[in-house]
Amino acid sequence: QAPLVESGGGSVQPGGSLRLSCAASTYTYTNNCIGWFRQAPGKEREGVATIYTADGSTDYADPVKGRFTLSLDNAKNTVYLLMSSLKPGDSGMYYCAAARECSVVAGVVTATGFSYWGLGTQVPVSS
Repeated sequence: QAPLVESGGGSVQPGGSLRLSCAASTYTYTNNCIGWFRQAPGKEREGVATIYTADGSTDYADPVKGRFTLSLDNAKNTVYLLMSSLKPGDSGMYYCAAARECSVVAGVVTATGFSYWGLGTQVPVSS
């Protein structure tokens, strides 16, 4: 089983919603931090949000607070990222990753410690 597999990407209009899924192996899911990151063409990778699978505690990067919501399905070892009120600036390849500890510094989700990564799912937001 692949450590992490993203799905749910696709074209969406500004203001629309989309739900991404991150299906994890038991090893990468249990008692870990699952993070979502995104990268637009020509831009640096950006942390979006993190969740601890043990207790469901979450952190969100400032640009997505109030618009994106993380949730868990422990029976399926899956993390969902519900994205609402999407903007063109949200476009990019979205990746999920796993780490022992989340890393959020001053509202910025960093990739420190994330050892396992999925291949990504594309989210273009345009009219």
